[in-house]
Amino acid sequence: MKLTKEEARKRRHLRVRKKVKGTKERPRVCVFRSLKHIYLQAIDDTRGVTIASVSSLDPLFKSKMTYGGNIAAAKLAGELMAAKLKEKGITKIVFDRGGYKYHGRVKAAAEAMREGGIEF
Repeated sequence: MKLTKEEARKRRHLRVRKKVKGTKERPRVCVFRSLKHIYLQAIDDTRGVTIASVSSLDPLFKSKMTYGGNIAAAKLAGELMAAKLKEKGITKIVFDRGGYKYHGRVKAAAEAMREGGIEF
């Protein structure tokens, strides 16, 4: 029985999640992308708490860009996430690509966070 693309992505994500853990000092930044939006979350897995989040639906994001489904939007989301993490005193993270290829929007968000001073 063949898996759908979404089921295969979820399996890959679960396989990665066995090894990738976030802490308070070094949270896991998880990426989720849909056709129209992109979402980034910094998560402390030891407590099960989201430390910071950015999405293309946020009012701050919407004031700068209207559409959230392209590389420019992912870059802006990465910049906003880097700023939020710096504000909270976090400079090192663990990057969780969410089962997606490190390509396109996922890569743009990651590189924008690196340019913002966040270490992976």
